[in-house]
Amino acid sequence: MTVLTIAVSILLTLSLAIFVVAMAGRVWRYAVTPSPLRIATTPAPITRAGVALRLCREVFLFESLFRADKVLWLFSMMFHWGLLVVLLRHVRYFVAVPPLPIVMLQPVGKLAAIAMMVGLVGLLVRRIVIARVRYVSRATDMAILLLLLVLGGTGLVMTFWMPPDIVALKAYLAGLWQMNWAGLPGDPMLAAHLLLFAALLIVAPFSKLLHAAGIFFSPTRNQRDDPREHRHVAPWAKPLDSRRG
Repeated sequence: MTVLTIAVSILLTLSLAIFVVAMAGRVWRYAVTPSPLRIATTPAPITRAGVALRLCREVFLFESLFRADKVLWLFSMMFHWGLLVVLLRHVRYFVAVPPLPIVMLQPVGKLAAIAMMVGLVGLLVRRIVIARVRYVSRATDMAILLLLLVLGGTGLVMTFWMPPDIVALKAYLAGLWQMNWAGLPGDPMLAAHLLLFAALLIVAPFSKLLHAAGIFFSPTRNQRDDPREHRHVAPWAKPLDSRRG
């Protein structure tokens, strides 16, 4: 077993552990944080089913973003949907016999990877070119976009120009998952891709990428607009006698 195999395997294992623990901690913190006031962004639904439908439209269609900025919506849709298809396409590396939907997704996955990269470039250019967006952008925002671009770029290189040894890669990932490390295919581009992915796992729970989970806990999106039907009084705003009782 080479030094590179050991180093990549340790880093991937640690990064996955950090991602799971940190993400679980952030989600738990969101879940237990009280929301004493009704601050749903109107017009908002007044039923729980309506709230669930609204969240689905936000998660899958970016409804509010479409209303606010059509160009940003387009780049965001290209990136997020492209990323989803690319991630599903990667399932074939972790199972011996991929399900039929994953097999059928392979040709589409290549186009989705290109769309994802175009969306990322658009998001990065927007942060650089538009003055008001550049003013509120931090170095970490640019760094995450660049990390995603380089990660996606190495994936495109392997997809179209330098394909790795798929059999050896699947054996390596199967051994990694079972804590029985096999030899990493001797491909520098693959090693770079895996190291970049490990870096993304580490920074994701501590960056704006956390919005993937945070949107479900946003009170402006997950609350009902029913102040006319129910009076909502925060515990600290109740009369003293009622608090004692």
